[in-house]
Amino acid sequence: MPRDYQLQPTSGSVSLRINYAGELNAQQLAAVTASPGPTLVLAGAGAGKTRTLTYRVAWLLEHGVPAERILLLTFTNKSAREMMERVNGLIGEDLSRLWGGTFHSVGLRILRRHADRIGFPNGFTVADREDAKDLLAACIPEAGVDPKATRFPKPEVIAEIYSQALNTGRTLREVLETDHSSFVELADTLIDIQKRFAARKRAAGLLDFDDLLVLWLRLLQDHADLREWYQRRFQHVLVDEYQDTNVLQATLLDLLAGTHRNLMAVGDDAQSIYSWRGANFANILEFPRRYADAQVFRIETNYRSTPEILALANAAISGNVRQFPKVLQAVRKPGSKPALVVCNDASEQATFIAQRVLELRDEGRPLDDICILYRSHFHALELQLELTRRNIPFLITSGIRFFEQAHIKDVAAYLKFLTNPRDELAFKRLARMLPGIGGKGAEKLWERFITEWNSRCGEPIGDALVVRAPVSDLDGELEEVSPVPEGPRMPVAPVMAALQSAVPKRAVVAWAQFTATLAQGEDPSRAMSPADLIRHVVEASYKEYVEANYDRAPRRLEELEQLALYAAQFQSVSDFLSQLALQTNLEADESAKEGDDEERLRLSTVHQAKGLEFGAVFVIMLSDGCFPTQRAVDAADALEEERRLFYVAATRGKDELYLLYPLMRMFQGSLALQSPSRFLQEIPEELMEEWRLRGAPAWGNDPLGPLRGLEGDAGDSPF
Repeated sequence: MPRDYQLQPTSGSVSLRINYAGELNAQQLAAVTASPGPTLVLAGAGAGKTRTLTYRVAWLLEHGVPAERILLLTFTNKSAREMMERVNGLIGEDLSRLWGGTFHSVGLRILRRHADRIGFPNGFTVADREDAKDLLAACIPEAGVDPKATRFPKPEVIAEIYSQALNTGRTLREVLETDHSSFVELADTLIDIQKRFAARKRAAGLLDFDDLLVLWLRLLQDHADLREWYQRRFQHVLVDEYQDTNVLQATLLDLLAGTHRNLMAVGDDAQSIYSWRGANFANILEFPRRYADAQVFRIETNYRSTPEILALANAAISGNVRQFPKVLQAVRKPGSKPALVVCNDASEQATFIAQRVLELRDEGRPLDDICILYRSHFHALELQLELTRRNIPFLITSGIRFFEQAHIKDVAAYLKFLTNPRDELAFKRLARMLPGIGGKGAEKLWERFITEWNSRCGEPIGDALVVRAPVSDLDGELEEVSPVPEGPRMPVAPVMAALQSAVPKRAVVAWAQFTATLAQGEDPSRAMSPADLIRHVVEASYKEYVEANYDRAPRRLEELEQLALYAAQFQSVSDFLSQLALQTNLEADESAKEGDDEERLRLSTVHQAKGLEFGAVFVIMLSDGCFPTQRAVDAADALEEERRLFYVAATRGKDELYLLYPLMRMFQGSLALQSPSRFLQEIPEELMEEWRLRGAPAWGNDPLGPLRGLEGDAGDSPF
């Protein structure tokens, strides 16, 4: 049996180039100078997490740990580079032998050296998402599946299912049962395809993104010599944003630290907000259980926000049961209390924000030091219109523009075609959604549709449309012209039914369902509003299409319900579609590239604002069902993550924080009274200052009073 012999640090004094005690506060210093062993550093928002990690690396180097014995893992390569640049600036040493980067980049580096151990050439290719999808698509018919003959998930959906299983440590069946229930009966087939996919990748010498973690882990688990070598190589393992690690990443860290146990995990459980992409909150929560002798350091001194903002943030997160309790302490001077702004509706909310932003700008605060945060991109629609009307430049940093998403455009195509059968683009988009119909097939069907329509209708498609428009007089002013009323027209569904014989055989059933959906949608006896029509399309057939063809299906379906809620404020489908077009063009104009010189207000989801800070922050749509989302209200774990998300939003603000919620919203065609977010109700009233908007109802001393206990009868309503 080999005998373990522990090498001790060199005795004697060490000449330090950095005055650690002078440059760090007491909490940071304790973590930076911690003795070897498992260490959990709970660094609160704005408490100098990156600074602590950077100085820890410098401390190790100054105490004789060679750079090649340190592994620094982060969630972006940019973070790793910045940290190493800071360390270099502190001690001026060559850090080229220090391994630093994301989990995936380090996994790639290790697999390049040892891939032959697991049956891959060391010169393997890393397939991008598109290449992996194409390879997976080739495995489907190989498994005896004809996706054109039956409803079957697309390769990108299957890839998402496989990735979920790998990154969450669940079986494929478990993922199907919880997140993709419509495909449970396909479990055996999907498992077969997964095996074929793995075999094809191996034969082609290809690794996909998930393989970089999965195979790295397998390499360490199955090959003791390599595991022991890397355990000796990396005597100190440091990881940033530990709360965002998934099951695979946490297991890798435990393996790498299995001998020396010098693992320093830095993170904040109160900012764990990425479960939807595989992050496992339990990793940070259970660290002291996995390492019973772990040192736990709390860094609670916040350098970012005023005491008033931190008091509210501390109160907000205190409602969570599963957490490491900590209290952020401010070093800044007192400022103003966070403002609670009760608005009548989303339009008044937008008006207030636009006006207040201009006031802040006049007071000297740059627009790019102001941020509007929201739970969902959809919550900022009215605000974008108001900002545009007032010529306030803004930048949207919430990912893909809402109305440019494929599922939104699909449903909009139904409404466009029902409203205007001349819409060739809408027709072809809808046709291509059916099995076996591609671009050429859609073109032929459109030609048949024109022929059939023209034979039935007195106003043929293709004729010039007569549109009444304002006419300029000699003085250049526009005369007012009454809008042309929408007259009755021939139903489109019978024409579509007549095309049944022209569609491919594998699309016959889908075409019949498609035609039925259109027939019900234009039935005069139903008189569907824009919101009703959207819900009808989703329930009649589109829900099944989303689940089979798009990733993140539950989220997309939730967004379609939000689209219906937004549509409820419009009297006609035409009005709604007009606004939709305006909104799409607006977003395209205003989502300009960053890096230009123009000063812009920032609009962002809370998720994408994590790690950022602004002088003034507005958090909008703080009502139950919006923030927190309706899906989270009845699930304890989900609700706690929503509360952490609210905490992240509040701690982005440095000087001013505005919390807004509208009292009313359109629901199924009528105004409905909303309950304020339960997160607002959990905050002691004395920590907020009520801002009453002129003309808004007066609530006395309790701004939330009339909305508490709304289960009373209608006579209790202030309206």
